[in-house]
Amino acid sequence: MKIADLYVRVSTDEQAEKGYSLRSQQEVLEKYCELNGVKIRKVVVEDHSAKTFNRPEWNKLFIHLKKHKGKTDLLLFTKWDRFSRNTSDAYQTIAMLNKLGVDPQAIEQPLDLNVPENKMMLAVYLTTPEIENDRRGLNTKAGIRQAKKEGRWTGKAPLGYINKTAENGKKYIALKQPEASLMKWVFEQLADGIYSGEQILHTARAKGLNCSKNNFYTVIRNPIYCGKVIVPKYKNEDAFLAQGLHEALISETMFFNVQDILNGRKKEFGQPIATPESLVLRGFLKCPKCHRSLSGSSSKGKNKHFTYYHCTSACGIRYRSEKVNEDFITELLAYLPRKGYDEIFTQTISDAYQNQVGSILDERKTYSTQIRDYNRKIEKARDLLLDNEIDAVDFRAIKAECNEKIAVIESKLSELNAKNKAELNIKPIAERAINNLMNLDVFYENSSVEGKRYLISCLFPEKMEYNGDRYRTPNVNEIAQHIYLKNKELESKKWDENLLKRPRPTGGG
Repeated sequence: MKIADLYVRVSTDEQAEKGYSLRSQQEVLEKYCELNGVKIRKVVVEDHSAKTFNRPEWNKLFIHLKKHKGKTDLLLFTKWDRFSRNTSDAYQTIAMLNKLGVDPQAIEQPLDLNVPENKMMLAVYLTTPEIENDRRGLNTKAGIRQAKKEGRWTGKAPLGYINKTAENGKKYIALKQPEASLMKWVFEQLADGIYSGEQILHTARAKGLNCSKNNFYTVIRNPIYCGKVIVPKYKNEDAFLAQGLHEALISETMFFNVQDILNGRKKEFGQPIATPESLVLRGFLKCPKCHRSLSGSSSKGKNKHFTYYHCTSACGIRYRSEKVNEDFITELLAYLPRKGYDEIFTQTISDAYQNQVGSILDERKTYSTQIRDYNRKIEKARDLLLDNEIDAVDFRAIKAECNEKIAVIESKLSELNAKNKAELNIKPIAERAINNLMNLDVFYENSSVEGKRYLISCLFPEKMEYNGDRYRTPNVNEIAQHIYLKNKELESKKWDENLLKRPRPTGGG
């Protein structure tokens, strides 16, 4: 009497779509063995795809067959597609089974493989389901690609979004709070270029964002957050960004600015976020001797702890933090607009705003010209390709580079058009801004540590040098610099006017 192992397999998709039943397969095989006098040794039930033989239960069965060689004569299954849907793998596995003395057979598609002509039928039985799989895969890929072209997100929703299904059955992604607000905050911090990505992630986690470090650096590269969907390269069709149907979290300009910072094309300062109040200037100061960054730490005295800004080198620079922080507030006073000059600043800002609005048309024309130039470059590359002066690989590289730059310029142009549509009465806004600037020292002292550090980074893009008595700031924010110079100019003018008003001394001989 021959001994057989029964192999029953169905994938989850097949059972859901076609109604294959594990139980019915097992019943058919058991009845076949009963009618043909075959003893059943083991029934193996598999719920896995047949695209490969890397299946959990199959691997266990094959190991068992190798260990107990000669104890099983037949491996029975209902049809050949239950055995495999990969022709090349199937032939190799059949050969390995034969070496172990096991004859694989499909009871509903019986074949005597000792007859050469039956090998042709075996090829048909194995190739047909493989072709079916390949066709289904192509259709699925084409459907996914078309959905992406239409702006649909086809996978699991990225961080800050959630998968939903509309009443008509179509799937879409929607904003998920509070993750969406946290991701928007992350991009805003990255765009400022003050803190490093790792520091921003650390603070975002403290705020409640659940994201690993590796995933974080993946998601912040995803244009889904600015309303775009990536359509990948396929055959001769280049990759491009499609306008998404979902709600964007940030503007395209902000997204591309963040990418520039991440790529190193813009400076990223990376000052620590977690800083005690007493060391609020840590990371913004440099040593007056060796020009290294001053660190900060505390030391224990007899009755309390004292904090210091100090250099990490052997130069020995060390300052009490209380005096350094107090002197910084004094330094801020130099950048406060003088009282009575608020009207001048308001008028200056209003004029500058009007000039900017007036220059939007010129800027828009510049962007349009740049887009036209890149399109011409693509056309020229296409002509060179047709003349066999460059190959297809070079053409695709040129086209991809130009399309990427066009996408960035178009996003800037779109934002420029949005600004042009917005009609603002800039004067009251300027008045509020000047009022805040005139109370900058008070605003600074009342801010949180994070707010103070943000203000410092805005005013002083480069590290300040402190010599124990006063600050030296080589470069400051352009607006602060204009305020400082205007204060000096107006102060000088006021001094000259006072001199003119003073009575002239009379000559006495």
